[in-house]
Amino acid sequence: MGDFAIGDKDFLLNGEPFRVLAGAIHYFRVHPDHWADRIHKARLMGLNTIETYVAWNAHSPARGGFDTTGQLDLARFLDLIAAEGMYAIVRPGPFICAEWDNGGLPGWLFTDPAVGVRRNEPLYMAAVAEYFAQLLPIVASRQIDRGGPVILVQIENEYGAYGDDKSYLRALVELNRAGGITVPLTTIDQPTDQMLDDGSLPELHKTGSFGSRATERLAVLRRHQPTGPLMCAEFWNGWFDHWGAHHHTTSAEDSARELDDLLATGASVSLYMFTGGTNFGFTNGANDKGVFQPTVTSYDYDAPLSESGEITAKYLAFREVLARYGPVPAELPAPVAPAPAFAVALDESVSLWDALPELADVSVELVAELPSMDALGQYTGFALYRSRLTPAARVLSFGEVRDRALAFVDGNPVGVLQRDHHDRSISLPAGERLDLLVEDQGRVNYGPRIGEDKGLIGPATLDGAALRDWQVLPLDVDGFVASGSALFAPHPRHTVRAGDHDLDLDLILERDLTPDPDQERAPGRSAVALAVAVAAPAVSLAGPAFARGRFAAEPGVDLFLSTAGWGKGQAWINGFNLGRFWDRGPQTTLYVPGPVLRAENELVILCLHGTESTLARFVPRPDLGHTDF
Repeated sequence: MGDFAIGDKDFLLNGEPFRVLAGAIHYFRVHPDHWADRIHKARLMGLNTIETYVAWNAHSPARGGFDTTGQLDLARFLDLIAAEGMYAIVRPGPFICAEWDNGGLPGWLFTDPAVGVRRNEPLYMAAVAEYFAQLLPIVASRQIDRGGPVILVQIENEYGAYGDDKSYLRALVELNRAGGITVPLTTIDQPTDQMLDDGSLPELHKTGSFGSRATERLAVLRRHQPTGPLMCAEFWNGWFDHWGAHHHTTSAEDSARELDDLLATGASVSLYMFTGGTNFGFTNGANDKGVFQPTVTSYDYDAPLSESGEITAKYLAFREVLARYGPVPAELPAPVAPAPAFAVALDESVSLWDALPELADVSVELVAELPSMDALGQYTGFALYRSRLTPAARVLSFGEVRDRALAFVDGNPVGVLQRDHHDRSISLPAGERLDLLVEDQGRVNYGPRIGEDKGLIGPATLDGAALRDWQVLPLDVDGFVASGSALFAPHPRHTVRAGDHDLDLDLILERDLTPDPDQERAPGRSAVALAVAVAAPAVSLAGPAFARGRFAAEPGVDLFLSTAGWGKGQAWINGFNLGRFWDRGPQTTLYVPGPVLRAENELVILCLHGTESTLARFVPRPDLGHTDF
């Protein structure tokens, strides 16, 4: 049992001054078998506290449910923090931003247009009350005054950048207190007069979010909060990436200097992020400030600990700074060896059209008006829109495309409509059947476009006349992959050229994945890698289609899957959705957590456009893309 309080100048742990040295780890972005490792490495860097958001939509994809299994086992995560001798800060939102799909708000929340999010509106607050009723017992029972690690709980998230409904903030305080939260409650805002005024209440402890000019920004925070400890509750030590842009990095030296300046003021800090993790599956968010920009799969964030748990130059630089302000363990995490490098033949495939009966209920009836994906209860992933064309049809138009639609006439691709290009119209060849494969690329997580419907937004017109009678099929791609469908058909055996010799790729793969105890291989090299270096397999894949292959691996050892040359799509290993890939970059690899691997494994990709090569390559290191310098 313990006590944590806010004093006139300091945080007080059991009555004694305590500086919070925290780092963010989002449990829902890290494989649960890696939680203990990441928490331990945070302590070894000199941190004493772990901070996490709670992603409401991950726990409650449907109203009434609250999933706490596997990667969503918040109780286990908090218990591991306690086992490491560290403290915890919990930020349950309900809005979290976090470059996470919809800022953490469930898609189903917006199906009733009367719901007013992030304000004291009865329908919204009723849903929040249901969420807190399921979440808060997990947090409350693990507060420091009950023997647990939780020392602070945050109310909302950077609310001053969105609204100023004080009654909403007070309602959230009341729900937290009624749910058993007894530790101090905080708010966070960027340190401007307007945001600090709008985003908090006098009875809540204000904290700031920034990544530079600490003395100046803490002075603004102090003007708004004359007493109590100063805290930067999000010290931005890196940044996130968008598809088609560069990979963001900050110099370790500059970031460490900014951290030193902050700590020299006596303030507390939480590093955003300590380790970023991954937007597995369809969980990435997006921004839209006139141009739609979906976030990439990797959430490495150029954090001190990499996406795959490797210490970085920034880790070492921060550790040196933290040692000036508190005890740092002598132990240093061991460097991580390069991942195994090998190739896998994706030697089975099935077109999306042939797989359709297992992806969706193809018997659904026609509807006259164009429905959104949300109207059909499809809040992530893909949907197929189908209609009939008139013989003279030439130009197809929509009110809006959210977010990307591949257009087909009689099964033949005719073009792409992309939201970030503001595409709304496309010319069509003569034909009868119209198909549009629509992808939700991630919901906006910041600003007024949170909660907008996905899919094709009407009106839909052909040469200016209304196009009616649509069949819309939500596609269950995760379920299809997990089913191990028998629809996949084998490719011919693969042959590659190596010098003057024809090499049977199946035999190369078999040999390469069978360890030779008498042969010591250089890291990252293999027989198949040498063969593939001189030629690629001849087998191509016309999209949209799924391709599948099997491979042996060492369970528990992380891998990096190269997606170079695959265009756009999704990848799974053993049914675990690794996330999106796109040759726009910046990233050209997907992180494969070792715990998802078995001795024998199945790799499946959904290739939307097609690829010249169905050879999958695993590489020694991640490639997160080019930087801006």
